Amino acid sequence: MAASMRLLVRRAIRLSHKNITLTAAGAAARSDCCRGSLVCRCFSDEAEDRSTHFGFETVPETEKAKRVYKVFENVAQKYDIMNDAMSLGIHRMWKDTLLHVMHPQPGAQLLDVAGGTGDISFRFLDYIRSQEERQKRRVARSSQTPSWRDISNNYSTQDEPRESRAVVCDINKEMLKVGKQKADSLGVSAGLSWVVGDAEELPFDDDQFDIYTIAFGIRNVTHIDQALQEALRVLKPGGRFMCLEFSKVNNPILSRIYDAYSFQMIPVIGEVIAGDWKSYQYLVESIRKFPNQEEFKGMIEDAGFYCVKYYNLTGGVVALHSGFKL
Repeated sequence: MAASMRLLVRRAIRLSHKNITLTAAGAAARSDCCRGSLVCRCFSDEAEDRSTHFGFETVPETEKAKRVYKVFENVAQKYDIMNDAMSLGIHRMWKDTLLHVMHPQPGAQLLDVAGGTGDISFRFLDYIRSQEERQKRRVARSSQTPSWRDISNNYSTQDEPRESRAVVCDINKEMLKVGKQKADSLGVSAGLSWVVGDAEELPFDDDQFDIYTIAFGIRNVTHIDQALQEALRVLKPGGRFMCLEFSKVNNPILSRIYDAYSFQMIPVIGEVIAGDWKSYQYLVESIRKFPNQEEFKGMIEDAGFYCVKYYNLTGGVVALHSGFKL
């Protein structure tokens, strides 16, 4: 309830900003926009006229979210199969690298934004389970030949460790539906929840999560800076932001091969497997419109994160960015 009320307040504030009116006395510096004693609605007009990219196409900002939603609604059923086909299975290694760099410990709370079919969350829970098993084996070995410290600790009262959980948050209901089906087939339910939510207006209170991940999703957001601010807001102090996204290939030869494959093969694969050329043409184009590694690093720092760094994977085809909330 608190999260939903906070979300309503934020929306009300944004709407009030959009409807700011200026009288002639207060708008002298904006005479091109307002004349005489007419009421000026320049800001709201500008907001409505503001444009952004949808792939290589320029569209009104208000239209992009609807188009992106339709893309993922169309491809949801074949999304995982297409990931394997398009990347030749390499996306699995990229996601495994994300988890190894993350190195989450038992009790960690993960928010997986644009988590769709749950790939990152499933890996997170598997990793946590392996860490818990490792700790149990370590305890079992130490109990065979206990030290005086181990014996002393056995007499001390300890709180039960907090259960780890992963929250998959995605704006697209069809993607979440596929993710839930996959979770059921894998028998994964403990510590996992699914939430419909917008990366630009997350339905969570402040300081809730230890780790925020967004994998191959942030380039589809209309206002990346706003999504980064929301990531900062919901993370606890000391929490970690991690983003896996297609990026800029630095090697000229690899770049030419990558471009040829992307534009000539991926839409064809999309048509053959998913029956959808246009959606995968958009996905290829959206990669080229996304900021390069250094530019995105700067955006993360501008949002308020510290110790921001990135790792290039597969020659920069993908970059893993990481930053901390202090």
